[in-house]
Amino acid sequence: MSTLEPLFEIPATPLIPVKGETRGYPVHRIFCVGRNYAAHAAEMGVEVDREEPFYFTKPASAITPTGSTIPYPPGTENFHYEMELVIAIGAPAFRVSVEDAPKAVYGYACGLDMTRRDLQQASRLKQRPWDFGKAFERSAIISDITQTGDFPAIGKQRIWLKVGDEVRQDSHLSDMVWSVPEIVSHLSRFYHLAPGDLIYTGTPAGVGPVVAGDVITGGIDGLRDLALTIGPAE
Repeated sequence: MSTLEPLFEIPATPLIPVKGETRGYPVHRIFCVGRNYAAHAAEMGVEVDREEPFYFTKPASAITPTGSTIPYPPGTENFHYEMELVIAIGAPAFRVSVEDAPKAVYGYACGLDMTRRDLQQASRLKQRPWDFGKAFERSAIISDITQTGDFPAIGKQRIWLKVGDEVRQDSHLSDMVWSVPEIVSHLSRFYHLAPGDLIYTGTPAGVGPVVAGDVITGGIDGLRDLALTIGPAE
């Protein structure tokens, strides 16, 4: 039987630098936790679902390395930042317990879930999926990954974001509603998690709009900081 050849060029798999490694982390899928900080849910006019976490996804084409300049995206007039802790999965995980979930974690990074807020809110009002607001190119910014052995147990590490010199988000990882082990365990009930899967764990309060020319910086204690510049609209 002949082997099929692709009709067109296959997009390259995004590779994320890893602290202390010469090889990159290949991105498979991107999951994002919604409303994982109570104060952020309140500022969005909704409540946290404390029965179980919920998720949305982004395409691998959303991955953008720290230090990049991205164009102000099409279709929106209200482009928002969301600073987040990112989990990088490094081992298969399917129906794992909360106790065993940390074994599947390869490392952590700082991330930005960039959001077309007006499109997300319009979809929410119509009870439609959030894809237009969340799942678009260059919307998942990420710093270099720090392996778990070089990052202390998650607790009261500060998570912060600035636009220019102004602090807009300032919280702690201990404010997350769902912990890393709980998120990994819960998500593994519905997916065969695999090396290359990223999980953006939600954002604290203080989200807001950016415009062309803005420079965003953010960080989490113990991880590499990230930076992003917003360029002119496409």
